[in-house]
Amino acid sequence: MSFMLLIQSEERARPRTESERRIAAERMERMQRYGAGLHARGLLMASDSLKSDEEGVRIETRGGKRTFSDGPFTESKEIVGGFFLINVSTREEALAIASECPAAEWSTVEVRQSGPCYDE
Repeated sequence: MSFMLLIQSEERARPRTESERRIAAERMERMQRYGAGLHARGLLMASDSLKSDEEGVRIETRGGKRTFSDGPFTESKEIVGGFFLINVSTREEALAIASECPAAEWSTVEVRQSGPCYDE
């Protein structure tokens, strides 16, 4: 079973001070070790960080008209900063793995199983 761990944060600001940069670097190192551990256990299918929503674009097509909206998306309370896609046997295993994610200390880790959009 595939599960995506979405790393969500309310923080949009980039680290500006030396102290903030040090904390950000420590967090990134912890996340890289976490991902390496998942890989070593044969659980990691994919992972990556995402650039700020300031660089994102939303595309909608309504009534045949396509619109493009540049970020940042002020209506969004949280931004997705990255993800881990894992392959495990059960939902419980996915939750246990997600609870080990260091980002849960400063962000929210949302766990979503992959599958059909609509279950009948």
